[in-house]
Amino acid sequence: MVTRRELLTMIGCGLGAATCAGWAPASAAAAPAGPRLLVVLLRGGLDGLHAVPPVGDPGYSALRGPLALSPDGATEAGGAALRLDGTFALHPSLAFCAGLYARHEFLPIVAAAPPYWGRSHFEAQDCVENGSDSPSGAETGWLNRAVGCLHDGGLSATTVMPLILRGPAKIDEWSPPLPNRVSPILLQRLEPLYGEDSVLAAPFAEAITERGEDAGIDAHLAGARMVAGRRLPTIAAAAGAFLARRGGPRIAFVEDYGWDTHANQAPILARKLAELDHAVHAFHDAVRPAWGRTVAVVVTEFGRTARANGTAGTDHGTGGAMFVFGGAVAGGRVGGQWPGMRPAELYQNRDVHATTDQRAVFKGVLGSHFGLSAEVLSRTIFPGSGALRPLGGLLHQRVAAARGEKNAARDD
Repeated sequence: MVTRRELLTMIGCGLGAATCAGWAPASAAAAPAGPRLLVVLLRGGLDGLHAVPPVGDPGYSALRGPLALSPDGATEAGGAALRLDGTFALHPSLAFCAGLYARHEFLPIVAAAPPYWGRSHFEAQDCVENGSDSPSGAETGWLNRAVGCLHDGGLSATTVMPLILRGPAKIDEWSPPLPNRVSPILLQRLEPLYGEDSVLAAPFAEAITERGEDAGIDAHLAGARMVAGRRLPTIAAAAGAFLARRGGPRIAFVEDYGWDTHANQAPILARKLAELDHAVHAFHDAVRPAWGRTVAVVVTEFGRTARANGTAGTDHGTGGAMFVFGGAVAGGRVGGQWPGMRPAELYQNRDVHATTDQRAVFKGVLGSHFGLSAEVLSRTIFPGSGALRPLGGLLHQRVAAARGEKNAARDD
């Protein structure tokens, strides 16, 4: 269990978690054992066609119009895309991710979606988080059920416990610090108000006491302040620091908002994808002692329309993109089955047709990385998904082989 002072030290490390004087990186001898998993949910519907543009698809440029990117140079939508293969590229803001791709540690998966193909943010997110085939299919989260099946710890690096981690399994919570120091004058004015409340008086007094106990708290928190463009990287670094600890959680969850781009999409996503890229970098550095045993999955609730709308944005769609990265990942390729972007190949003549169920990716990770059985995956974690095969080949052969040897030894 992480103590309060240790937690403040780790938070204070911010993006420099691996080099902060208050928290030294674990040595090889002290490196945490066992696999690690980070799940990142981008709420709002990331446009997968903007993040992983299919520049080699014959229908891409015509359908995207002013939002089309090119690996051959800058366009109206942004700088030169970062070519991955003959068909796909990455958005120019994803430079660190492109570097991981070159190291075979980053795997984009195209045309992915949850089983729910509607266009409601809330229903789609509920489906992603509950792990069933419908928004109301389960009252608990699949990641909580996975933690329970592993009899291990989980971490929610969020301000409110999300559905994906709700359930009977124990989940530790960490919330990012407030943007600015709370004014003493404000506290003085609040004290009479809270002091007369029978429910809130005691917690308020305890918070004030704890605030004064550690004179160095502001110095510890300084590196983790939530400033523009650094919220997601800071939280990702904190999650990586927790996962890198011996005895810490093996599963963590992070979320981010602001991916609903109905208007003025190109500059918004240039900024948001840069934040995501910095977050991947920050997580990589913070989790470094466990990087070789780490898998991270970035998911969103749906993709967006293939065509730009009248306000230089896109509307709610179907097939989107997922990212799988980490030292245990067999990357350096583009995963999933690409359905094409000719008008006749679109879903309802407007969206990329989804060909990969997001649950297949998560089943592949949990099965290969943590050794969970097909029965547990299909009945408990993703109920009713027996006909859905886990996506294979997500892990390096050496990692999968080590997991297989461990499972065989356990079965003996």
